[in-house]
Amino acid sequence: MKTLGHWLASPWRRSAAAAVAGALPVLAFPAPSLWWWAYVALVPWLLLLRTAPTAKRAAYDGWCGGFGFMLAMHHWLLPSLHVFTFVIAALLGALWAPWGRLVRHLLGGTPSLSRVAVALVVLPSGWLAAELVRSWQGLGGPWGMLGSSQWQVAPALRLASVGGVWLLSFLLVALNVAVAVLVAVRGARVPAMAGLVATAAATSAAWIYAPRPVVDGQVRIAVVQPGVIGGPDSGDRRFDREEQLTRRLAGQRVDLIVWGESSVGFDLGDRPDLARRLADLSRATGADILVNVDARRSDKPGIYKSSVLVGPDGLTGQRYDKMRLVPFGEYIPARSLLGWATSVGKAAGEDRRRGSQPVVMDVGDGLRAGPMVCFETAFPDMTRHLTREGVDVLIGQSATSTFQQSWAPGQHASLAALRAAETGRPMVHATLTGVSAVHGPDGERVGSRLGTDASATQVYEIPLAHGTTPYVRHGDWTVHAALLILFGWAAGEGVRTLRLRRSAPEPPAPPVRTAHGSPARPGR
Repeated sequence: MKTLGHWLASPWRRSAAAAVAGALPVLAFPAPSLWWWAYVALVPWLLLLRTAPTAKRAAYDGWCGGFGFMLAMHHWLLPSLHVFTFVIAALLGALWAPWGRLVRHLLGGTPSLSRVAVALVVLPSGWLAAELVRSWQGLGGPWGMLGSSQWQVAPALRLASVGGVWLLSFLLVALNVAVAVLVAVRGARVPAMAGLVATAAATSAAWIYAPRPVVDGQVRIAVVQPGVIGGPDSGDRRFDREEQLTRRLAGQRVDLIVWGESSVGFDLGDRPDLARRLADLSRATGADILVNVDARRSDKPGIYKSSVLVGPDGLTGQRYDKMRLVPFGEYIPARSLLGWATSVGKAAGEDRRRGSQPVVMDVGDGLRAGPMVCFETAFPDMTRHLTREGVDVLIGQSATSTFQQSWAPGQHASLAALRAAETGRPMVHATLTGVSAVHGPDGERVGSRLGTDASATQVYEIPLAHGTTPYVRHGDWTVHAALLILFGWAAGEGVRTLRLRRSAPEPPAPPVRTAHGSPARPGR
């Protein structure tokens, strides 16, 4: 330990260690998908933070760890954004600087039992505060929230129906804090064990008492995934391939056909020939087709990404324009200042336009669908709103072809499990090039996935469920509770500091000096 402490005495080595420790949780996410790793992934970072020599150094270690976490989570952006990926990681990583100081304050030295008990609720709350800030769409959205690493764990999905992905993040951080205390603070093992038991009890209670979705129907939805198609005329050739694949669905009694994001590269108002071909496909298959148009609109200025429903008679008039755009990918924040990003990567040359509101579509036979586009599926508030509006099935249309050989397609597809479990509604994740997947109302996978090497159609028998989950009813109560915990703790610390200052003895008054500068002698 002395050797390790000596090695970490170098600020540069300590910063590198913090960045590596912060990056470790990414192994719990797809593609590695070591979900169990999330239960201890923060422990090295916590141990480093608690031994920081000063509060300022702890904040810096928190920043470096946050940088490592953000860079590892978004490393697949490097081919597109190049150096700007490091800039984004550094900016977002700063959100963990206060958390670093908080860890040292509560766990540094030899913490008392009461301090450890407080740390088990305050440190998870501080982590959620950082996740809340970075979840703002302008900062990239809630991609890679710690709780979303549990997308394939059935008890965790049940917890998500109670408190959303936020509750999973809170409990995971609490678990890591308890393990770190067990490792490093021998005298505080009782509250640490109590924290582990409380986490296990919360999970068990959710497993037993959280309402399960009651399946009351079934729907057959087909996903059309054309695969990677490049070249100058890729728009036309992609449409031809999608048309070819869709015709294979004739006679299969599907209720809805879903194409991926940017599956149509032309405005259908400008290309009536394509609209007619889609209507022909709808008549041949007996199902409406939900396509995604990425083009300059003919009826209003600007480029939009829109989910458009086409029936046997042509365009139905039901359209959803994407509301939350990907920073740098679909628009440049503060373009006058950051427009240079287009010269060093594949940032958007022209800003896409935003839609104004979510849309619930009637896709026939009383089936109501709620479309979202691309990384909108990362936002739990969007699926919660659509569920409250009465959707039967959630649909995400995505395209991750730019990051085909990276971890991005798997990470994106996994989000559907969380959104389905939170809302009690099945979710279809349809992509151009994979990974396409479907999850039922409890978050469990339905059917097989279409991987990044597939150019195919897949029909899914999807169970439908209704009713309202606690998360849909009560919303982000976990976040609100975390903020109240932080506020209450900060207020308590302020009161305690004030009392200590008032009770401290006053310093002795300096002796009175004479005109000659020597101390005056009392009594003379």
